[in-house]
Amino acid sequence: MTTFAIRQYGDPVLRQVAKEIEEIDGRVAKLAADMLETMYGTPNGVGLAAPQVGVQRRMFVYDVGGGPVVVINPTIVGVSGEWDYDEGCLSVPGLSWPIVRPGSVHLSGLGLDGNEFSIEGEELEGRVLQHEVDHLDGLLLVDRLDDERRREAKATLRRR
Repeated sequence: MTTFAIRQYGDPVLRQVAKEIEEIDGRVAKLAADMLETMYGTPNGVGLAAPQVGVQRRMFVYDVGGGPVVVINPTIVGVSGEWDYDEGCLSVPGLSWPIVRPGSVHLSGLGLDGNEFSIEGEELEGRVLQHEVDHLDGLLLVDRLDDERRREAKATLRRR
């Protein structure tokens, strides 16, 4: 297996919209395995999107305690509620901000077997699903901050 370097804030690849995966084959399975190894090898890593390792494809992996999950070509099909939580990101290491997101998420996608499945995620799992889909859409957690906090966050990131 291969461990990837995680792309950091400022890398233009993090701002690109990822492309759909058209064929699920051995390369996709290897990418998923390598992404999981990379995620598990980082402190506090519970999710990792393909763009974070420089691969512009719509796929992410995550594990919030129930075992690893691979999601290909995800779509958020419903949200409800609200949950304010201090959110961090492997591409913005060592920093976190309180971000309000829906507290419950319904997501559909494909597994490595090519079959469609859906996930109902609440609180942390729901947040991870939203956070990783954001990465696939070229969004970062600083984009979810209000204007004042976004300015402060960007100033902090520039100083780094």
